[in-house]
Amino acid sequence: MLETLKVFLRNRKAAIGLAIVLGYVAVALIGPLFLAADPMARVGRPHMPPDADALMGTTRMGRDVFAQLIYGTRTSLAVGFFAGLLVVAIGTVLGIAAGYFGGLIDEVINFCTNVVLVIPQLPLLLVIAAFLGQTSPFVIAIIIGITSWAWGARVTRAQTMSLRRREYIQASELVGEPAHRMIFVELMPNLLSIIGFNFIGSVTYTIITQATLEFLGLGNPMAVSWGTMLYHAQNSSAIAVGAWWEILAPAAAVAGIGIGLSLLNFGVDEISNPRLRTLGTIAAAAKAQEKLDRARAQGKLQEAAQ
Repeated sequence: MLETLKVFLRNRKAAIGLAIVLGYVAVALIGPLFLAADPMARVGRPHMPPDADALMGTTRMGRDVFAQLIYGTRTSLAVGFFAGLLVVAIGTVLGIAAGYFGGLIDEVINFCTNVVLVIPQLPLLLVIAAFLGQTSPFVIAIIIGITSWAWGARVTRAQTMSLRRREYIQASELVGEPAHRMIFVELMPNLLSIIGFNFIGSVTYTIITQATLEFLGLGNPMAVSWGTMLYHAQNSSAIAVGAWWEILAPAAAVAGIGIGLSLLNFGVDEISNPRLRTLGTIAAAAKAQEKLDRARAQGKLQEAAQ
């Protein structure tokens, strides 16, 4: 475990991404404990610019933008991680079942996966959210979770089918190993990188999609999240009246977590993909050789000058 963590932290992208994500998680967990202001309470004049009393200014209703941002971090991250777990659970179970058992099970799951994949996802989410009306953030998470599993299931199925043909898997089956042991002991450890990649990507997608749906007015306007902050900022014409801070804070928060999760995803991909690791080693060696050549050239110039 310690060696795995060391390998993970040696990757610059993974280390930076993990630091950003952990920073957001820390804010979500302990940030509200240090805030005296209620995110829905009026604390000042409408559209008051940032000052000592309101670090990020106030909204049109006089609410503290900083307090809303901190509480919104908790909501948005909780929704993202919940939907990510739901996507991974559905996609992993269906993908392993289809790839390992094959036959009719594979045909049925593969058909359902293809149907879900060909349906445009964002329009589908818009239709479902509009049909349900102004729903809570966690209802949005469930909607995203049950409509976003297909890609993960397809990738997991393909990798499971590849592992299924390995000699050690076939040898274990010949000696009578039960299916559940084959799946949890032999297959699952080799699928962890794909599952992690799928989870991080699903969390990123969920946070951005939730903010999009709530920005369009399809969420609960009384909930405190980054999406509802953008929704209220748009309704109050924050940019038009010069209250840039009202829209900048949630937009920067969404962008920041997106960057952190993307770097983490790229890092996991590089660590788990030997080809990418090789390319990174070659690039690092090329840079080192270039620096060495420059140092030698400078040394020759100095010798010639003397």
